[in-house]
Amino acid sequence: MNKKIIPEGFLWGGAVTSFQTEGAWDEDGKGPSIVDARPIKEGQSDWKTAVDFYHRYKEDIALFKEMGFNAYRTSISWSRIFPDGEGEVNEQGLQFYDDLFDEMLANGIQPVITLYHFDLPLALAEKYNGFASRKVVDLFERYARTVFERFGEKVKYWLTFNEQNLVLMHPELWGVSLEGAENEEAMKYQVTHNAFIAHAKAVKALHELVPGGQMAGMVTYTTTYPHTPQPKDAIANLKAKELLADFYFDVFANGEYPTYITKDLERKGIMPTFEEGDAELLKQHTVDYLSISYYQSQTVSAEKVVGDNPLTGLTPNPNLKTNEWGWAIDPIGLRVCLKDMYARYRLPIFITENGIGVREELNENNSVEDDYRIDYLREHIKQMKLAMEEGVDVFGYLTWGSTDLISSGGQFEKRYGFIYVNRGETDLRDLKRYKKKSFDWYKNVIASNGEVL
Repeated sequence: MNKKIIPEGFLWGGAVTSFQTEGAWDEDGKGPSIVDARPIKEGQSDWKTAVDFYHRYKEDIALFKEMGFNAYRTSISWSRIFPDGEGEVNEQGLQFYDDLFDEMLANGIQPVITLYHFDLPLALAEKYNGFASRKVVDLFERYARTVFERFGEKVKYWLTFNEQNLVLMHPELWGVSLEGAENEEAMKYQVTHNAFIAHAKAVKALHELVPGGQMAGMVTYTTTYPHTPQPKDAIANLKAKELLADFYFDVFANGEYPTYITKDLERKGIMPTFEEGDAELLKQHTVDYLSISYYQSQTVSAEKVVGDNPLTGLTPNPNLKTNEWGWAIDPIGLRVCLKDMYARYRLPIFITENGIGVREELNENNSVEDDYRIDYLREHIKQMKLAMEEGVDVFGYLTWGSTDLISSGGQFEKRYGFIYVNRGETDLRDLKRYKKKSFDWYKNVIASNGEVL
């Protein structure tokens, strides 16, 4: 592991979303998003203040610079730019991101920007049923072109949708209600298709408007293994992997639906409607790189599959330890994922999320002895390096969280950051920032370009 495997210019840093960090949910002209309208469970956080990055970003970016970040991923809030998703552009929203990106660049940190991270303007969900409507696809393109024109000179690396493979399983994250659908599965695939078209329109727009701009398709990658050596488990695993990741990567990279999907949809009579030009749009506007979040692995058992949905066969791996949220800790699964992706697609890979959430409190030294986080990240970076030594083209690694942040499920005590933020689930306290032990560890990792782990 002491060979210089990681090239100069490798991107190191952290990743967050706008809604999990910014707060200022209704300030400076921002409209409500579907996140703001989510019901909050008793004792859990809302996202109205989050960690107040909107007002404290200079303080946080100074800490990121101290750690050595040269990249930081966040998302743009669509409802900051277009408060109702479609009407007049909000100049104050554009100016906030102008100022944010300027501050990052002044500190040597490249913005890595996600266009959409589960936070549709609420008006578009209420008026059009979100991405179930092609109207929203067109409005997404308008939004994308607006931010490309404004920020194209400041941002090189873009992602269209966060974890786009969740659209089939969780269409509500795209502002879609299935209520009243004649065939829920058919509607889910139509929403999935609409998201692919919106993605391709954004790829096209970026390449037209931003010379050298790089666009990714992004999935949350769960490595899967057959639950037993039985051949039926191997087939069940293959089918689960197709629905979990391969379908999306095939469209991102190859520009067309794979036959294992089209044959199944045709057999069921639920092939989504392709409007004129859709097939050509997908084919002509493929991605520049692939992006993943990676947290865990699972196994697939044919015996547990219900009906013809292979994802019902997902089952925990008895050979792996889990974190306190039940996610299997499997660094080798990251290497499996990277090798498979690169063998299939031969596209550069950017790991834009990897991390572990843990309940934590400050100790008497106003720090957190988070050796478990150091161990988790160290072992994943080791496996990334092994994959790179075997020829996989990985050009960046971002941990999930930089400061602590509110989870997408509304939990603040699920802490991910190198920097402790002093607040509780509902008690905002003083929001002061404190360095955890992992802060200095990651600083040394970056300073040595991954040599010192």
